[in-house]
Amino acid sequence: MKKRYVLTIATGKKLYADMTANLARSFFLWHADSDIIFRIVTDNKDLLPADVTERAEIFSINAGAFGEGFSTKLQLDKFAEPGQTLFIDSDCLIYKNLDFVFDKFDGCKVSVVGNYISTGEWFGNVNHICKQFGVEHMPKFNGGIYYLENGAIAEKVYDTARMLEKKYDEIGFTRLRNRPNDEVLMALAMELNQQKPIPDDGGILGEFVNFQSGIKSDLLKGVAELYNDPASANYQQNWHLTSAKPAIVHFLGHHNQLMPYVKEAKQLKYLFVNKWPRKFAVLATGLQITLPRTAISYLKRIFRPIYHFAFGARKVKVSERVIAHD
Repeated sequence: MKKRYVLTIATGKKLYADMTANLARSFFLWHADSDIIFRIVTDNKDLLPADVTERAEIFSINAGAFGEGFSTKLQLDKFAEPGQTLFIDSDCLIYKNLDFVFDKFDGCKVSVVGNYISTGEWFGNVNHICKQFGVEHMPKFNGGIYYLENGAIAEKVYDTARMLEKKYDEIGFTRLRNRPNDEVLMALAMELNQQKPIPDDGGILGEFVNFQSGIKSDLLKGVAELYNDPASANYQQNWHLTSAKPAIVHFLGHHNQLMPYVKEAKQLKYLFVNKWPRKFAVLATGLQITLPRTAISYLKRIFRPIYHFAFGARKVKVSERVIAHD
């Protein structure tokens, strides 16, 4: 049987080490008796808490040695061992055992969860880029996860992605947070090397670009439901699903600063660091996080129109993850 690895990257700011710790704890919660190895690529092991480093396999690198920002995700073939590797972004949480995910991907050399795109805008004019490279379409997906089985084909795909990155602006791709976006590079590299996505049925990965109508989350019970409600003002009519129950939720952007992420992260810390009983962890988190945040959110909805009338809209706070222009 092939060895199985979950791989994540914690480089740069402490923010990413903190999110990696939350991801790792969610993995440990659902894989207490599993043979899957949790592997962390990091340039500063000291930022990771002891409860994580004592359970995870650490792959130490020098700062900047494998690129910065999204570019590090174009090096996954260099971090992966023989066998099956599932890369998961550090700003994700895991809601159930992942064996079924590895089973679904088994035999793919490089893959993602997604569909195809041939026209429209996706970090560039898709039709123009496809014609430029003589391909019919490209996989479209969320880069919260990647799957690879290390070997000659995976190496070729990642070599292609790294080569394309050098021509990113010339190709016509637009940047994300002032950097090349790994998703479109990997999409084109996969298509050029005949690697296919597996269809997105909502069972593996969920995120908030396509599901903007809300989320139901209880990680300790394995409950994650994301909604794309046709009756909602935030309905995404071009997305084929109205709900999903994913094993992995990608709390991308500012979502890792909001409910329910902050609640789930606090519960995991109480379980793995404080070693509290589950009921105590849930109760304490409810009193400290859920109750006050729910009350504040309710009051904001009531008084926001009055505040805007009196003082105008506040400036949007720049995320710590956004890279400033040189």
